[in-house]
Amino acid sequence: MLDLKVVRSDPEAIAAALARKGHRFPIEQFIDLDSRRKAADMRSQQLLAERKAASKKIGELVGQGMAVEDAKAEVNTLLERIAAEIDGATADAKAAQGAIDELLQSTPNVPDSQVPAGASEDDNVEVARWGTPRVFDFEPLDHVDIAEGLGQLDGDAATRITGSRFAVLKGGVARLQRALTQFMLDTHTERHGYTEAYVPYMVNSQSLYGTGQLPKFAEDLFKVQGDDGYYLIPTAEVPVTNIARDRIIEEQELGADGIRMVAHTPCFRSEAGSYGRDTRGLIRQHQFEKVELVQLVRPEQSAQALEDLTGHAEFILEALELPYRKVILCGGDLGFSSALTYDLEVWLPGQSAYREISSCSNFRDYQARRLQARWRNPETGKPALLHTLNGSGVAVGRALVAVLENYQQADGSVLIPEVLQPYMAGQTRIS
Repeated sequence: MLDLKVVRSDPEAIAAALARKGHRFPIEQFIDLDSRRKAADMRSQQLLAERKAASKKIGELVGQGMAVEDAKAEVNTLLERIAAEIDGATADAKAAQGAIDELLQSTPNVPDSQVPAGASEDDNVEVARWGTPRVFDFEPLDHVDIAEGLGQLDGDAATRITGSRFAVLKGGVARLQRALTQFMLDTHTERHGYTEAYVPYMVNSQSLYGTGQLPKFAEDLFKVQGDDGYYLIPTAEVPVTNIARDRIIEEQELGADGIRMVAHTPCFRSEAGSYGRDTRGLIRQHQFEKVELVQLVRPEQSAQALEDLTGHAEFILEALELPYRKVILCGGDLGFSSALTYDLEVWLPGQSAYREISSCSNFRDYQARRLQARWRNPETGKPALLHTLNGSGVAVGRALVAVLENYQQADGSVLIPEVLQPYMAGQTRIS
């Protein structure tokens, strides 16, 4: 959530920045609500002063010749009126503040000055490219045809078991997905210094509010039936980042580079509004897996932390020898809670296109304010908001797709990348 003091100090500047995200911030509504809240608070303070003065009035009235009982009755009547007016002013202030909170809860984060203008993913700006797409001496297949040709992807079974946008993997392809997961976790923990976390796959609404999925994106979530109000996680970002909710992290725990955590989880998304897009295969499913990177850092560290985190995801793709490009998201494609995002897009020969495989974002203090995730600044001795970041390191299902398509052979087999072979018991090919 945005800092109310910052919004209040210059709502026009906030509106101009949010316009780059395609969001219209209601300046007049905000100013009106804030004026109502301020007026109600001032009225409440005035009434409290009147009540304090009124309580001394009995003696004055008696001194002017009024009977004690009459003086008490008159003052009590006055105090009752003031009390009713205080209740009204307090209710008005609370209502105005509630409306302000609701408005800010649905207001996205302000984009960084580096974010390019643009309305959609077509306006994202490429900043780097690694690797050269392979030139095939045969017509490359997409991952569905490859895996079905191997007899190791069964979409029909998944449809019978559950419905559309699910998959059953078998044999070497299923093991390849597990190998990718283990390789990513080992790399991020042993090479990049992340602490592995195992977290719940269901969360409460407060957790989703903290990271920004609620209230705005409820339709994208799967809510669990029952009275507990649980939701299936759309990404490990939610439970991992919420580890810091309502906490003050001491300097010693934060460490020199902040806190780094990595988690492998299934993810569940309704994909509302995406009908007709990527309905074939593993690209856009209701259930998929990711290895998620989360960092909690001091405010002055978050810019560099984003570069580091993105580099950690890039390392995975380079180790797998998968060509990719790095883009900075334009305002219109930038996520609700993000101030700055890099997308890594891997080359898929079956589509002759680069497709997103990791999204790495700096949220600054936007999530931390909603979460009340803080650290104790040793210079002041006082709590201050952390900066939060996350990114896929990387999406396991899409990495599987990329390996199948980039390592396919003319005979229908798939070579196994060298770094994955130790996780496949030395196997070098899926046939």
